Amino acid sequence: MKRFSCGHSFLLGVVKPVGLSSHDVVARVRRAVGESKVGHAGTLDPLASGVLLMGIGQATRLLGLVTLDDKRYRARISFGSETSTDDAEGEAVRTAPVDRRFLDGDFARDALATLVGDHMQVPPAYSAISVDGMRAYALARKGAEVELAARPITVISSELVAISQDDGTVSWTCDFHVSKGTFIRALARDLGRSLGTAAHLSALERTASGTISLDRCMTLDELAEGGLDAALAHMVDPLSTLPYRSLPISDDELADVLNGRQLDLPKDDAAALPEGAPVCLIHDARLMGIWERRNGKLAARSNFPSGIEGVGR
Repeated sequence: MKRFSCGHSFLLGVVKPVGLSSHDVVARVRRAVGESKVGHAGTLDPLASGVLLMGIGQATRLLGLVTLDDKRYRARISFGSETSTDDAEGEAVRTAPVDRRFLDGDFARDALATLVGDHMQVPPAYSAISVDGMRAYALARKGAEVELAARPITVISSELVAISQDDGTVSWTCDFHVSKGTFIRALARDLGRSLGTAAHLSALERTASGTISLDRCMTLDELAEGGLDAALAHMVDPLSTLPYRSLPISDDELADVLNGRQLDLPKDDAAALPEGAPVCLIHDARLMGIWERRNGKLAARSNFPSGIEGVGR
């Protein structure tokens, strides 16, 4: 791919529409802002929509560091059939009767309440988890038997929004607040099994990823129309996504940072910052580096020579 740069580095929240892959969204953002170096954090399936955090320019290097430990979703769970992918994209692999209890709000709320807490969850076979160097979904598509180990997850809250019935299919629309790594598809699958029937995820919208909510995101149409200027007006404060302390630096200290020279630790921070702890270095509303305390000084961990914009936004 031919490299091109818009001359800016920043984080941006985007609303991914249904039908596009996360990679498709990356391609749209590249064209809209004129930057080849674009990445995303927290993949969404094509069936799903909602919050997708993008990194532009040097901000792609933040995507592995950002704290998006909790996610919020609005999901529709449809009862009566379980699918190969645990969502509406797969083929039905098991069907089961659904009695009239599933139309009762109290029954639904009680069932959803059982999901709250810590659990061990087996991810869907059709997922991006690596198995012996290959993605699980790639193995599943080849007909291989995919067995994934259960992983710890936390369901922080699980609330009923609505119950509907369409062509005989009963569905629950629910709001979930969950830990990072939770598969809502698997929640739907396991809920159906626990209630003595079958279920799959028929719609999903991510309403928040960490501190980034839908109201802080741009649609792809808005981005295509407004381009780079519109993106810069909506950029995300990088400090809002990082779990580290921040430290403003002077012009002289910036010169040292750009040359990799260690900095003296301010006296006020000497007691508060333990050995090895990271700190964000800020200059002129830009994140210039993530450094760490090392032998009583600040030493480089990661530098962003052009600075990641948006601090204080």
